Amino acid sequence: MTAPLTPPHQPHQSSPNSPNPGPWQSPPTGHAPAYATDAEETPDVRTELRDAAVVLVAVAIAGVALGLLWLWLAPRVPLISNDKAVFLKDTEGEEAVGADGTFALLALGFGAVSAAAVFWFRRRGGIALVVALALGGLLGSLLAWGIGTWFGPTDDVVAHARAVGEGVTFDAPLELKAYGTLLAWPVAAMVVHLAVTALFGPRDPEPEWPPTPYGPPPGA
Repeated sequence: MTAPLTPPHQPHQSSPNSPNPGPWQSPPTGHAPAYATDAEETPDVRTELRDAAVVLVAVAIAGVALGLLWLWLAPRVPLISNDKAVFLKDTEGEEAVGADGTFALLALGFGAVSAAAVFWFRRRGGIALVVALALGGLLGSLLAWGIGTWFGPTDDVVAHARAVGEGVTFDAPLELKAYGTLLAWPVAAMVVHLAVTALFGPRDPEPEWPPTPYGPPPGA
């Protein structure tokens, strides 16, 4: 009988210049690690700043609506005058406190709505957006305060009393007694935006580590 011509199996011989992988090294695959991030998925800094500027301007302009609503919904403080002075018609009334409370409630609502709108528009978080929301909410509150006091009853109470006549009830100027209510909008916007981003924002992919090394450790 003739012996088979097929040569026996020969082990793979690596070239002398190529490194020999040790027992704790995985063979090269030629592919980048699965946990490497793609640069295209990272938002550009210029885009972040542009979006933050748009958010800042849009939120600040929304203060016009807040001012008009405050002017419409805030309770009025009734005044009355005689030939010597101007008095509160209802000394036990809480209309002045009601004006502050109305502004605070409206500002909280505007903060929540603006934060939800920004999240829907941007679909991600970011320090620039949160800062823009806070600054825009503060500017919007200041704008609303100015609109309410400007278009509300005049602040010249004496001239107003003389114009309406003695014994006639008229409205006091629309004012904010508690200036801390100006922070209701920015605080609500930041809290709501961080909350919706944490609940519904995109999640970072879990890193995929290299496969478990094969073979026992040296000296085992």
